[in-house]
Amino acid sequence: MDGSCRQQFYINIKRILQMCRLKEVKWMNQQACTNEAYVPTIVEHVANVFTHGIWIVPAFLGAFELIERASTWPKLLSALIYGCSLLLLFTVSTIFHSIHYCYHKGRFVHLKDLLHRCDRAMIYVFIAATYFPWLNHEPFQGDVLLPTMRILIWIMAAVGILYQQIFHEKYKWLETTFYVIMGIGPSVAIIGINEYNNIPELKIGGLAYLLGIVFFKSDGRIPCAHAIWHLFVAIGAGFHYQAIRYHLYPDVGAPLLAPGEQHYTLFAAGDSHPEF
Repeated sequence: MDGSCRQQFYINIKRILQMCRLKEVKWMNQQACTNEAYVPTIVEHVANVFTHGIWIVPAFLGAFELIERASTWPKLLSALIYGCSLLLLFTVSTIFHSIHYCYHKGRFVHLKDLLHRCDRAMIYVFIAATYFPWLNHEPFQGDVLLPTMRILIWIMAAVGILYQQIFHEKYKWLETTFYVIMGIGPSVAIIGINEYNNIPELKIGGLAYLLGIVFFKSDGRIPCAHAIWHLFVAIGAGFHYQAIRYHLYPDVGAPLLAPGEQHYTLFAAGDSHPEF
């Protein structure tokens, strides 16, 4: 056996040994009992931290861009609320899963519980904040339904957070159902508006969230299910961010104007949609 063949042989043996080690890795634990939290494996802990941690900087840059593009005070308010919630969603999740891993080693018990509650609460806040730029859009200030929904969506978020704090880790399917109702209910009315129903990013983002729920409820059934859920959240948030940036914040560097001082188009120049 010549030198090159011997080297290739050793490389193949090394790969086989590495594959054998992968088989020894514990990819998931058993499903959690009723009203108990699932305990991730070390691999799942790392995946949970990584799959949301990598989006913190992009979320910050995206929020900053919307703030820069805001040309009226209502748009600035929407950018601040949505941008901060987007950043906090990934930041709180990453911190929680990092502390959760330390808790796995017997530390930070109370902090882990507090951050878990904050992590779940941020889901409600983020859903409401994602709707806010659309519900706060200036051409629809005179609409009767949308201003009502603008208040209702935050009431729903507050009720959801209160429920989650009282019944933490109990009745999980009911909590998930509330997420879905809060996410889908207002969207039906929004997409029903002619100016909104031709925005594919809204529908694709919503579909990503719905598909991700399958993995959200699959801990102990699918390895790294929660990390996969994180990826679907990132995909959905990315599509919705692009919809907001492109359709509601198309201008760059425009000075802030007082409400009512100027009207804006919902769609980019060249589209066939009506102007306001």
